[in-house]
Amino acid sequence: MPELPEVEAARRAAQRIAAGRRIVEAHVADDPIVFEGVTPARFRRALVGRRVRAVRRHGKHLWLELDRRPWPCLHFGMTGGIHVSSPHRVGPTGRAVRLVSDGRVSRPDWPPRFTKLHLRFADGGELALADGRRLGRIRLRQDPPAEPPISALGFDAWRALPTPARFHAMLRERNAPIKAVLLDQSFAAGIGNWIADEVLYQAGIAPKRRASTLSLAEARRLRSKIRAVIGRAVGAGSDSDRFPRWWLFHRRWGHRRGGPPATTVRGEHIRHETVGGRTTAWVPSAQR
Repeated sequence: MPELPEVEAARRAAQRIAAGRRIVEAHVADDPIVFEGVTPARFRRALVGRRVRAVRRHGKHLWLELDRRPWPCLHFGMTGGIHVSSPHRVGPTGRAVRLVSDGRVSRPDWPPRFTKLHLRFADGGELALADGRRLGRIRLRQDPPAEPPISALGFDAWRALPTPARFHAMLRERNAPIKAVLLDQSFAAGIGNWIADEVLYQAGIAPKRRASTLSLAEARRLRSKIRAVIGRAVGAGSDSDRFPRWWLFHRRWGHRRGGPPATTVRGEHIRHETVGGRTTAWVPSAQR
């Protein structure tokens, strides 16, 4: 599932293509699940002719700020992603197409397979959201940050971390395992499974520790690692090949390949357990 760094990469790509440009065409799939019952005709009326002022993000949610409301809000679900095409970058088919959500160059087909929303702008640029599993959602909202589902989210885990003292106080109110707390989007918006495992490994905190038991020093360390891990991933454009080689990320699923037990690059044994309903990779020798 795309996590905050991937969604931020998608936001930046969409911003480059869409900001300041007028939508001249909107192709909307007739999919009442993804669009939550909103008809294609209503969606087209809300978008065509409107100018995109900016592309915003909170946690794993994106929205296009238009010059007239309502605004389209996007959530990728498990496998959705944004593809962009620029008239200034010519590829084999006349368009440069990139699947932002996983960082790999897509097939040359345009629009991509399973496209749900396809926008064309006045300068010839295009943006498409594709979702083969139909687990993403595309909504219309008058004021996205003030309406569900975004209004029900916690602080943005990259742009709006609470102060160290406030972060510690928030943890002290939670008696669930710290891994479950980090995954709770009503607590921190944007942290998913691999980020939670990575920050807990780097902070030296066991995933089953009750959040309320963390000391102020541990809470500060955890907060610092959330900022550092997400910041590094965002800076790398969510390209995992550019993540530091010592990160747990690169070794966390080694056991699934049928080889010897997974270890970190430092030789630490990686254990796998279910915590907070998710398979969790952690290092008992380094996390307490």
